[in-house]
Amino acid sequence: MSLIRRLVCIVCLNVVGLAAVAPAKAAAPPNIILITLDTTRADRMGFLGSKRGLTPNLDALASDSVVFTHAYSQAPFTAPSHATILTGTYPQFHQVEDFQVPLGKDLPYAPAILKAHGYDTAAFVGSIVLDPSQGLAAGFNRGFDTYDAGFHLARPGEDHYSSTDRRAAVVVEHALAWLSTHPSGPFFMWVHLYDPHFPYEAPDPFGARYKSEPYDGEIAYSDSALGKLLDHLRAQGLYKNSVVAMMSDHGESLWDHGEEFHGFFLYDATIHVPLLLKLPEDRFAGKRIGSHVGLVDVLPTILQAVGIEVPPQVQGESLLGIMGPKPAGAATSGIPASPADRPQYAETQYGVRAYGWSTIRSVRTGKYLFIEAPRRELYDMVADPKAEHDLSASSKAVADTLQGQLDAFWRKTSKSEEAPVSVNDPEAQEKLAALGYTATTSDSLANAAKEVGADPKDKIEIGNMMGEANYLLEVTRFNDAAALLQKVIAKDPTLWIVYAKLGATEFNLHNIPESVKARRKAVELNPDSVNLHFELGQVLVQAKDYEAAVPELEIVEAKMPESFKTHVLLSVADSRTDRLPQAIKECEAVLSVVPEEYGANMLLGRDLVLSGNPDAALPRLMKAASIRPSAPAPHLLLADAYTKLGRNDDAERERSEAESLELKGPMSAPNEP
Repeated sequence: MSLIRRLVCIVCLNVVGLAAVAPAKAAAPPNIILITLDTTRADRMGFLGSKRGLTPNLDALASDSVVFTHAYSQAPFTAPSHATILTGTYPQFHQVEDFQVPLGKDLPYAPAILKAHGYDTAAFVGSIVLDPSQGLAAGFNRGFDTYDAGFHLARPGEDHYSSTDRRAAVVVEHALAWLSTHPSGPFFMWVHLYDPHFPYEAPDPFGARYKSEPYDGEIAYSDSALGKLLDHLRAQGLYKNSVVAMMSDHGESLWDHGEEFHGFFLYDATIHVPLLLKLPEDRFAGKRIGSHVGLVDVLPTILQAVGIEVPPQVQGESLLGIMGPKPAGAATSGIPASPADRPQYAETQYGVRAYGWSTIRSVRTGKYLFIEAPRRELYDMVADPKAEHDLSASSKAVADTLQGQLDAFWRKTSKSEEAPVSVNDPEAQEKLAALGYTATTSDSLANAAKEVGADPKDKIEIGNMMGEANYLLEVTRFNDAAALLQKVIAKDPTLWIVYAKLGATEFNLHNIPESVKARRKAVELNPDSVNLHFELGQVLVQAKDYEAAVPELEIVEAKMPESFKTHVLLSVADSRTDRLPQAIKECEAVLSVVPEEYGANMLLGRDLVLSGNPDAALPRLMKAASIRPSAPAPHLLLADAYTKLGRNDDAERERSEAESLELKGPMSAPNEP
């Protein structure tokens, strides 16, 4: 720990009175409750001036807390923003720019730090996008004793609230159940509510009450659910001695600057966020701080508030120093500038990752908001709080200065090591698509980054249309989605992701030839994407074009040898094209993971017979017959195997059994698309 940081810790701890002098009995370590509201705008909070009456429970929490009226997210996207909150580092350092980029094990991480200091740790998240077990948010469960997620793609008859995300009341219910049974001692609990994310469909009475403003209904519903959590903390005597940190990861544009949702732009609609910090014993309750601060500052503030040394890799600065009176002599004590004096950085790579457009970066410093883009922007946020009048041309010298500061800051705070590789996982891509997201692999990102892409300002209409198409896919309105995607193609026929979405849509409509056509075009436009080759191979198997499917799936297998679905598809394609050695290998790979897989046992038995090894085929075919006792196909193959072995009585018995089963009803062939 540097001398400067030690001085900061000493001064700040004295300021807030958290370091008792020779106590008779050591105070219990404070509990820590981290609350993150997804996609929640600052201007909907009563404690930040909203007159809509949506947040009575958060307003009550604010009365016990320090309120930061100008807090900013470092990214308008769930994964990078939460990585910043939990590591205290900037996106260019933690490098979690997308859902499939793993959180580095070398990063400082709140639950791991607190667990090492005796805290019980638990997370309760509201969406599959933060579920490490689903190929997303990899590494986010590090240090947690409990990570309550367990999401999955919607099955027939399920809606997204029972599959890919949970309502706020359910998340809070899980958190309260854990609180009722957790061991004695300090705890760190992270509660994440996803409800304000599109589609906005709060349950009644909030849905009915805010029918004309459904986004507001989600905010009011989330506040109500949090009220139950906060009431429980108070009733159990856990509230007073706790640090409660509440914030949103980012906001929602709601058509601000032409953006319908979030991810493309860095204006206040998505970057200005609510931030409350309640200290133990409600110190400095009700204080309002107008200094510009960032979510990157949350972790060091929490750690310092509970007396834990801040790791040197943490890039944010504790906010405790600006909560209390400025200590005498601070100006000459060698203490560095407070976070209030630092520029606030933000970035988004969603445009380049999803569509091959440009990365956008911004810096807020003094009265200015500067945005680095192919067409840069400059706003005086005091005179022009809605950022409606771009000054970049008329104030070129200011824009040039801020561009230089932004470049220098980015270089200083970036990690020199190579960024973690995005996980190639077709199933994870499918899960993201179910929530309206598009994520890419490192291959396709590198391909898109070879040249500067379009300015998202020029493409936002397409971005909005794609967001709407994703929603139509989520609610299985496939015909409407196909029509909208065709309109996008008419506007820009160069976007691989549109053809990929159209291929999936046509697949769901059982228009297999059209699905093949669209997915071929997607691969043509983005040949480096492993996931696109998988999707093309999958639909080619469905079309029974096994010869064409094999090379596509072999590309996937070479880069993702662990992909179970690829082995399944290759076992079918290789078998149907009489590539018997390859088919046998693929079937064995499938059965090594799922020994009870009916189709793989059938195909392996069949291929062993065809390759001249009927004796080895017998146990596989018997296994298949035991898995599906009403299926005639295993018995027909057993008859063939016994015939080749000269066991004619056994062969006749199996044929008779197959005929008997066929009379009872037809059964589909194994793995037949």
